[in-house]
Amino acid sequence: MAFTLGIGQTAPDFSLPATDGDIYSLSSFSKVKTLVIFFTCNHCPYVIGSDEVTRKTADKFLGKGVQFVGINSNSKNTYEEDSFDNMRLRMDEYNFPWKYLYDESQDVARAYGALRTPHFFVFNADRQLIYTGRAVDNPKDPTKMTINNLENALNEHLAGKPITKEVTNPIGCNVKWDGKDQHWMPPDACDLI
Repeated sequence: MAFTLGIGQTAPDFSLPATDGDIYSLSSFSKVKTLVIFFTCNHCPYVIGSDEVTRKTADKFLGKGVQFVGINSNSKNTYEEDSFDNMRLRMDEYNFPWKYLYDESQDVARAYGALRTPHFFVFNADRQLIYTGRAVDNPKDPTKMTINNLENALNEHLAGKPITKEVTNPIGCNVKWDGKDQHWMPPDACDLI
């Protein structure tokens, strides 16, 4: 079995604390037709560079039955900036339009096969994966971006069309796995295409 969820696979459940003080699971979002789960963090320059693009995409689809959920699975022992306390501070400062969940055990990152920050997973109403990979082709410097794959996938899905490009490689820092070198990745983790 591949490390990362494949198209058509079902979203693994989770139960994670969020910066707003609540605990969220998949069923918490059962009323939304499309769920965008993305693995993110506080310190990564690719996340910081593209957060405002992600905000615009989330805002654009907010009233169309699409919910964005960010999950930070990075080890705070690798980067203290990625601790839960710092997640709360970041949300207080930027007020992003998504729930921001903390995966301290990293079990959810393993279940989804998160490769990088950011790494996006889009699920339909049946919570089957319909898109995975990057949001944009230059997350570190959005002024140089030429395509927003995430937005294209959401537009096509909501229009009832097949998604032209269902899989792209996420672009960003690797997930920071606890107890490992900051550049370590699981042996079975690999590019998606």
